[in-house]
Amino acid sequence: MEEFEHVVYILKCKDGTLYTGYTNDLKRRLRLHETGKGAKYTRGRGPFQVEFIERFPTKEEAMQKEYAIKQLDRKEKEQLIRLNKKDVVWVENTKKL
Repeated sequence: MEEFEHVVYILKCKDGTLYTGYTNDLKRRLRLHETGKGAKYTRGRGPFQVEFIERFPTKEEAMQKEYAIKQLDRKEKEQLIRLNKKDVVWVENTKKL
């Protein structure tokens, strides 16, 4: 079992809206979003750009972070994204897999 397998992520949808989610398999979850099966909110809003990721050792910690992000307003989410943009690079590289 990997040490940091629980991930909170933010997607930017093609309409410019932001979606925050949790998963324990990010590549699989992104594929589901792209095929319209990831979340009701994201259906028809693709393609998506991964804007933020943060890894956690436990599901509880990840779920708490997801909840905290969902309480932020748009401006605060954009600031969070700007401060953590460097962490998203690996996701872009895995899309080719």
